Parts: sequence; structure tokens; C-alpha cells
Amino acid sequence: MKLIRTLIVEDNEKLRRAIGEGLEKTGALTVCGGASDGDTALAHCLNDPPDVILMDVQLAGQMNGIQTAVAIRKEFPRLPVVFYSIQDDDQYYRDFRGSGILSHYAYVRKSNYLLPQMIVPLLQDAVAGRSFIDPDIEARVQEVRARDENDPLELLEPGERQVAEMLAQGMTNEQIAARMGFKDKRTISRANGQIYAAWGLNANATDEKIARTRATIIARVRRMLQWDEAGNPFVLDDRGEWAPWEGE
Repeated sequence: MKLIRTLIVEDNEKLRRAIGEGLEKTGALTVCGGASDGDTALAHCLNDPPDVILMDVQLAGQMNGIQTAVAIRKEFPRLPVVFYSIQDDDQYYRDFRGSGILSHYAYVRKSNYLLPQMIVPLLQDAVAGRSFIDPDIEARVQEVRARDENDPLELLEPGERQVAEMLAQGMTNEQIAARMGFKDKRTISRANGQIYAAWGLNANATDEKIARTRATIIARVRRMLQWDEAGNPFVLDDRGEWAPWEGE
């Protein structure tokens, strides 16, 4: 029987070694390498591609495990990855949802699945093209998704989000530009335009002052709003439907 060649990506060296020893004792796989960060994992794959990767979500370096998998899959599409984590940071779930990783993976909680006899079937399934996601992880992914989709700031780029937050404080373009270190306030005007477009305000508010006022309201209440032709505001409710908004 061909042993599954496994790359372990874990920034705790002692844990990485212990996992590798435990997995090899099962006789189902061989550890072909280890890495503590995404760049090292990518370099290893380029030099000696494994059959599957076992990867912690939280890593040393610039990339987390999900971002690392995305980088690796640009070079090796559909390379199987089994993620594990004890982290419960919303950003990890956002990264996972936005990663485009749809096949040949598993995502499990470290505390539940880190025993060799539980990891091996997941690695074997991933290599065979089957995917698995822990129900608790799936629930958190959907929870974060629902919250983000109802938070208009999550539709913005980081710089635009900063501008929107300062709009909510009633700051002028000049004040925002000074706060962010821009010499030209037109940079903020361009960011405002991107915010209006992301929130659909450029379609129903031809006047820039009206669009700015509405953007300020949205940024303050952190709810997606839209206005009809008569200027009446509507809010996106929990069912994803537009309902009259009476203010908060």
C-alpha cells in the first residue's frame, strides 16, 4: 500500500513533531516535511509536492493557514488540505469563506480531531477527493457570513472602511485627509465615490451631498439602508427583505 506523503504545517515545533510521530505510527502515511509558516510551506510544495497537507489555521509569518492554502493552490490546484484550529476569530471564517476552497479539504477543531486515529481518515478522504467540514465550524462560518452581509462596512476595502468610520463621526474631507496623512483631499473624494458605489448610493442619490449624508447614516447605524425615489429609508431585515426604517 502506498503511504500518503504528508506535509505538516504547524508553528509549534514540539506539537508538529508529536503529530508527525503519531501519524507515522499508524502506518498509513509518511511525513515528507514540516513548516512553521506559509512561505516555508509554499517553498516545500514547489520543491517536493506532498500528497496532502495537514495545516493549522494560525501560523507564524504573514499568512495564516487558509491564506497559505490559497497561495499553494495557485501552483497546485486542488491539492488536498486538512485544516485544524482552536481559534475562533471571525477573520479566519471570513478568509475560509472567501478562499474559494471548495474541494479536497477538511476543516476541524483541533480539540476534537487532533488524535492520529481521527486525523488519518480525514487525510485519506481528502486525498480521495472527499471534503468534510466540522458542523461547529460550518455554523460559525454561516454566523459570520450572516453578520457580515448585514454590516455594510464589510463591503468596503480597509482604507474605505476607515473613511466611512470618520464620515460617521461627521468629519470633513479635509479632516479625514489630515487624519489619514493625505495631502490631497481629492483622495478622500475618490474613496467616498467607492463607498457610494459599494452601498448603492450612486444609483439613487445623484446629488453628492445627499449621497454623503446617506453614507454617514449607514456608517453610524452599521445597517444596510436604501432610499426610494421619495426619500423614504428602508432597512435590510433578518429575512433579507427591505422594510421601512424608522431610525434607531
